[in-house]
Amino acid sequence: MKTHRILALLLILTFCAAPLLASDVRRELAGQSTLEQVIDSNRLRVGFSTFVPWAMKNKQGEFTGFEIEVAERLAADMGVEVQFVPTKWSGIIPALLTGKFDIIIGGMGILPERNLKVNFSTPYEFTGMSVVAGKKLAGGHASLAAFNTPDMTIVARIGTTAAAAAKKFLPNAQVRLFDDEGQALQEVLNGRAAAMVSSQPFPEFQSIKYADKLYLPLAGKTFTKEPIGFALRKGDPDFLNFLNNWILVRQSDGWLQERYDYWFTTQDWKSQVE
Repeated sequence: MKTHRILALLLILTFCAAPLLASDVRRELAGQSTLEQVIDSNRLRVGFSTFVPWAMKNKQGEFTGFEIEVAERLAADMGVEVQFVPTKWSGIIPALLTGKFDIIIGGMGILPERNLKVNFSTPYEFTGMSVVAGKKLAGGHASLAAFNTPDMTIVARIGTTAAAAAKKFLPNAQVRLFDDEGQALQEVLNGRAAAMVSSQPFPEFQSIKYADKLYLPLAGKTFTKEPIGFALRKGDPDFLNFLNNWILVRQSDGWLQERYDYWFTTQDWKSQVE
């Protein structure tokens, strides 16, 4: 009889302790979340790379652009300061994984191979690839197929979905990759490459700026559609949940669309950076 009483007591203690243990685990996991660390430190560290008009420097040397505004609004809604960490695109995911910043807000396309390394939020915007070409080497070409020949040199930025798109859709062309868009564009302007693949509206803006040298062979149309999301380290459901709900709220109240329209469908901001 005494043995039965002991077993019954142990069962009672086990059932009572289980909720406490589960609660402790939940508190520990929440404490490890980037969300809690950001709030405790009063700082959101944002990794990004410069892409016009996603992120760039204005005349005062400060960062501006669509992604900069998104990061600033996200931090403000969290009640913390924002710290921008400019990073080369080719090394931006490794930098996130080693803790150099808390999140990537940089026009990053959601791709399966990237998703193996990081978690993505739901898309907060979509982009697409287009082509800007040099009149000297490619004048008259008006289709993607016209650039898919061995005598065509196509440039793009290394590590981007533009580079992947160039290789996928122009497999017969010579594709050369550069660390930043400015370098790649110079190859076209200087007549060393026929065209550049990049996300809109960069091709359209460059064709306007250098109208004497460049044109849009696809009439400004895109040939891909890519979801853009925030990238964060794996194993952090609390931070991911917050980001997804933040996107939902800012899409619902129209703020994201309003800022996207300003940066991508107007050039009202051009005087700030030129």
